[in-house]
Amino acid sequence: MKTGARCKAVMAAALLGLLLLSGCAPKGEQMTEVRLGEVARTVFYAPQYVALGQGMFAQEGLDVQLVTIPGGDKAMTALLSNQADIALIGAETSIYVYQQGAEDPVINFALLTQKDGTFLFARQAQASFGWEQLQARNFLGQRKGGMPQMSLEFALRKHGIDPHKDLKLIQNIDFANIASAFGSGTGDYVQLFEPQASIFEKEGRGSVVASIGVESGELPYTVYMAKQSYLNTNAGTAQKFTNAVYRAQQWIATHSPEQIAEAIAPYFKDTEAAILTSSIKRYKEQGTYALNPVIEAKEWENLQAVMSSAGELKSPVALDKLVNSSFAQQAITSHATESADSPAKASTTGDTTAGAGTGGSS
Repeated sequence: MKTGARCKAVMAAALLGLLLLSGCAPKGEQMTEVRLGEVARTVFYAPQYVALGQGMFAQEGLDVQLVTIPGGDKAMTALLSNQADIALIGAETSIYVYQQGAEDPVINFALLTQKDGTFLFARQAQASFGWEQLQARNFLGQRKGGMPQMSLEFALRKHGIDPHKDLKLIQNIDFANIASAFGSGTGDYVQLFEPQASIFEKEGRGSVVASIGVESGELPYTVYMAKQSYLNTNAGTAQKFTNAVYRAQQWIATHSPEQIAEAIAPYFKDTEAAILTSSIKRYKEQGTYALNPVIEAKEWENLQAVMSSAGELKSPVALDKLVNSSFAQQAITSHATESADSPAKASTTGDTTAGAGTGGSS
């Protein structure tokens, strides 16, 4: 009897191992690996971590392997050299590749964030902030041609400040090292993503005085993109990926900052829950997280206005050249159908938790 019980235990353990290896893929379906490169690890990308942590990609049969590749230029290089299947970067990078005459253009297919995610941070903030206070001050800037820097310049020009004449602009520090450089004493002002801005505030290193996202308006700031050839041969995978992103966006929209902070905490192990919560609250209040993955024409136009203002746009690029919204539109349609079916399933089965498998999305 003991031997039989032991055999049963071994078989049960083996079965559990197989289930874990297969993830949460639909019955009879193998998991498809997707190599995803993100440009930074930031609360700015909260919907992505919700999709990962709540199993939304796994529910679609996807095994998403996430790698952080600091800097949009480096992340794009990884995509172009086939080191990543999909990249989460600013949409401006796809325009740069297109302007260079790429035979296999990079296509934006799912929007994640619709505003700049940086905040203007002052080492010694005044009682009340005015943009004129930046005149002749040392500003620790971002990479030339990157979205953070272009959005900043767009905001400065709105307030009558020439970023290259009226500031002492420092641009010789890598994206990954900007926060630590400011923390070490370089610059009077800097742009910071969350949670870094909240962390520095708590440490007494200064304070947030303005939101670059509010100043620059809605645009496809961070987008999931892939080479045209990848989308042509992996359309089903791209659709499943977008389905999961949309579920996560809906989950974010219907949950509190505290609940979101708890969900993404595993991706920010060194960050306090209170910091995560305040960071998410800032982003939610200013409408940073996109409610759906569709890139609108007005957002695309605003992106090019920001690029043009920075002198980085050779000529306008039509939306349909570099944006494929079919995956996003289908994700919305499919989700609406699932939501409509849920009440019917609940009434016939008596299960009051119908829909919980989608991570609580509405």
